[in-house]
Formats: sequence, structure tokens, C-alpha cells
Amino acid sequence: MFFLKELPTRLMIEGYAAKHASLDADAVEDALGLMRRASLMVRRLEAYFAEHGLSQLRFLVLIVIDREPHRDGLSVGEITDRLDVSKPVMTRTVAHLVESGLIAVEADPNDARGKVVRLTPAGRAKLAEVLPEYFVLLSALGRREPDTGEEA
Repeated sequence: MFFLKELPTRLMIEGYAAKHASLDADAVEDALGLMRRASLMVRRLEAYFAEHGLSQLRFLVLIVIDREPHRDGLSVGEITDRLDVSKPVMTRTVAHLVESGLIAVEADPNDARGKVVRLTPAGRAKLAEVLPEYFVLLSALGRREPDTGEEA
């Protein structure tokens, strides 16, 4: 997460650019602004998910399963491959989602050793509850609207 609330001024960036020939002041200014906006977006989304009893990772697990409607479920390995987390973190996250009743882990009918992770009706209901405002937040944050709580 990016913690700078007050970004360096253009004058400061140009001062560093004068000392370092490879520094592109416009690119640095753009990158710092992007990092700040991304940090605000992550912080806002984490708060939103917490209001709904989720974390960003738990939400992402649900959405990764849901975004493949042509499949009846995914293996834990497939979910892990689609997200940027370690296997132990994924194992704990899946266990929590099972305890919460949002997903079910069942034997894979095509692989005696495999397991399939499926959304439960409660998991589908949770996504239906969370997704509309999630997309509103993304839209507002993408447009830098002031109602996001902090200005970028």
C-alpha cells in the first residue's frame, strides 16, 4: 500500500530530475498519482468488504469461481493460480469461506484425489449483495470523484 498523502510537488520532482538524467518528471508524477489513487481504492474496497463480512481475498475467491459459469467449480489449485497468494494463504481462506457457508469443497467426480470448490447458494447471494455497490465504488474511484472519502 502507498502511504503518501501529500505527493511531492512538481518542483521537487524536477529538482530530482536535474540530478538524475534518467528521471522523466512527467512519468514520475503520473506514477505517483496512480500509486496514490490505487492505494485509496484498495483502502476503500477493504472497508467496503469488511462491512459485508468479507476481505478482498475472500471476495476474489468468490468472484474467480463465479466468473466461469461454464464450469461447475474450480480446484483449489486453479483458484490459487488465478490469484497472487501462496497455497497456505489460500488453504486458510478456503477454510474460512467453507465455515462461512459461502463455498463448498467436494470430491471431484473426474479425479479421485481432486476436490472441486463451488459457490453455495449463500455464496451466490453474497455476491449479488456485494457486486452492485462494488462496481459503483470502482466507477467513482476510477473517475476520482470526491465522494470516495479522500481526494486522489
